[in-house]
Parts: sequence; structure tokens; C-alpha cells
Amino acid sequence: MKAIFILYVSDQKASAAFYAAVLGKKPELDVPGMTEFRLNDGAVLGLMPSAGIKRLLGDAIADPASAAGVPRAEVYLFTPDAPELHQRALANGARELSPLRLRNWGDEAGYVLDPDGHVLAFARSPRR
Repeated sequence: MKAIFILYVSDQKASAAFYAAVLGKKPELDVPGMTEFRLNDGAVLGLMPSAGIKRLLGDAIADPASAAGVPRAEVYLFTPDAPELHQRALANGARELSPLRLRNWGDEAGYVLDPDGHVLAFARSPRR
């Protein structure tokens, strides 16, 4: 099974540039309406314009743009390079929510808010 996690973004091009800089890789797909970054063999991070999902689903959903900047989920990325990715995110416009530090569940994790208001956590764990 492959999982694609899609974030609704206000500016696809700007968000794609942010994630390319943070992840240190180019997207595998970058077409109008969708940008995708392969995270590993089973997971992909997608970026879709808020207007695109609203056009696709219409009145079946509230307009995602009306909740811009209101965190409703987080992307928690395990990587041995957590400190580096955390710093890259900050250098590329993210706002730090909590620095990288040991958490009571055993992970070392840092939290940032991406330019669209999505919570990103960069974590590493000695037990995983």
C-alpha cells in the first residue's frame, strides 16, 4: 500500500519551493494542481492548491482557504537528519513552534509552522 498525504496550499509553486529546500529533493511530480515528493517507498507528500480541491469537491466541503493558518493536523517526519531539516525549514520561512529537544515519549523532535500554517515535526528516535 502506498500513502499520499496531501496538504492544501495557497500557492503551489511557493510551497513546492519550500518543501524542495527543506527536504533537499526535487518533486517527482510537479504539474498544475499537484506537486508530489516521495518520502520513502510507501509515502508521498502532495501539495494541492486550496482552490483546486474546492473545484473538485465543490459544496461537499468547506473552503479550505477559510481555515488558512489553523492547524488541524501535523506531518511528523522521522529522519536521522532532524536537526538539519528543522534548520532548513526555519531558513526557508517556517516559524519555529518548539525547538528540537527530547520529548517525554522518547523522541527528539522539533516543531515548525510551514508558510501555509501546517505543523511540521522533524524527529529522530534512539529506539526506532
